Amino acid sequence: MCAITAAQRGRQVLVLDHANKPGKKILMSGGGRCNFTNMFAEPENYLSNNEHFCKSALSRYTQWDFIALVDKHGVPYHEKTLGQLFCDHKSSDILSILLDECEQAGVEIRLNHGVDRVTKTDTGFQLATNGMILASESLVIATGGLSIPTMGATGFGYDIAQQFGLNVLATRAGLVPFTITDQLKRWCTELSGTAIDCVVSCNGQSFKEAFLFTHRGLSGPAMLQISSYWQAGQEIEINLMPDGSAAEWLEAEKQNRPNTELKTLLSEKFTKKVATLMCQDWFESRALRTYNEPELASISQQLSAWKVVPSGTEGYRTAEVTLGGVDTSELSSKTMESKKVSGLYFVGEVIDVTGWLGGFNFQWAWASGFAAGEFV
Repeated sequence: MCAITAAQRGRQVLVLDHANKPGKKILMSGGGRCNFTNMFAEPENYLSNNEHFCKSALSRYTQWDFIALVDKHGVPYHEKTLGQLFCDHKSSDILSILLDECEQAGVEIRLNHGVDRVTKTDTGFQLATNGMILASESLVIATGGLSIPTMGATGFGYDIAQQFGLNVLATRAGLVPFTITDQLKRWCTELSGTAIDCVVSCNGQSFKEAFLFTHRGLSGPAMLQISSYWQAGQEIEINLMPDGSAAEWLEAEKQNRPNTELKTLLSEKFTKKVATLMCQDWFESRALRTYNEPELASISQQLSAWKVVPSGTEGYRTAEVTLGGVDTSELSSKTMESKKVSGLYFVGEVIDVTGWLGGFNFQWAWASGFAAGEFV
C-alpha cells in the first residue's frame, strides 16, 4: 500500500520481501476469503499506548477508500457479520488488486530478499541484501509483528527500530485462543467443537460474540477479542445469557413450568452435553418449583457471570496479531516517519497499534501505508 501510494507520486520504489511469495498473510487471512476491512472501523477499535495516534491515518484513508479500490477492480465481496467484509471468492483477489496497482505504478518487488544490514548514510540508507548493497533516500519498515512464525514472521522491524535508538514497547500475542489446564480442562475436552453465544468481559472491555471450546482451551471470536485486553493471571467473566436476564428467565420458567427439571431447561438453552456438565459441576438438578429465591439467584449469577482464569494463551504460534511494538511517541502520526531518524518510516503491525478482530488490522495496514506513502 505504501509502495503504491509513493510510486503514484512519481517516486522510484523497491519492495524487498524475504518470502518466496508476496502477501502470504493476505492469502491465509479470513479462512482464505480475506476479511479486508470493516465498515465500522474507527479509532476506538484499536489498542495502543497512545489511543490518539491512529486517528490521523485512519481519517485520511478510510475503509470506504479501500472499498472503492476493491470496487474499481471488480472484486465481489460481502458483509459476513458486524461490518466485516470478505471476498466472495478467495483472498488472492485482494493480493491481485495490490500487485496490479504496484505494476501500474511502476513498483519493483524482489522476493527472496532478506535484509542483512541497514546503515544510515548522509543521503539516506544503505541495505545489504543477497550479496548486494542498495541505496535509498527513504526506508519504510513494513515487516509486521511476531505472530505466526511459520509464515516467516520475525522481530526484524523491532531490531531496526532499536538499532536506530527508537523505543520498542514490550510485545505479546493478541487475538489468540486461551489455554486451560485446571478443572475446566475436562469441559474443554468433552465440549470440544461446541460454540456458545456470550458476552465476555475483562479489564472494562466487553465483546458480545460466540466462543468455542477446544481441546486446548477457549477460542472463537469472543475469546480472541478479549485476549488482547487480558493479562496473565487475570480472570475473564463470561455471561452465558447475553440476550436477557438469567434471573428473569429462571423466574418465568419456574412460574410457567414448575415441574420441569433444571437440567432439562438448561439443555433447551444450551446443549444436552453442556447442561449435563453444568449439573454435574455447578448445580443440583431438581424441579424448578423446589428452588427458593437464594438458590435461583445463585444459579443466575453463575450463568451470567461465570469466572474463568485461563492458564495462558497459545502464543505467537496461532495469534493473529502482535500487541506492542515500535513506540508511537517515536513517530509522526501524520507521516509515520521517525522523529529521530530522517527518512525512516514504520507502518502497519510493527507499530504499537493493534486492531480488533474483523478487518481492523488490514485497515490499519492500508491507512498507515498510505500515510507514509504520501511523504516518503
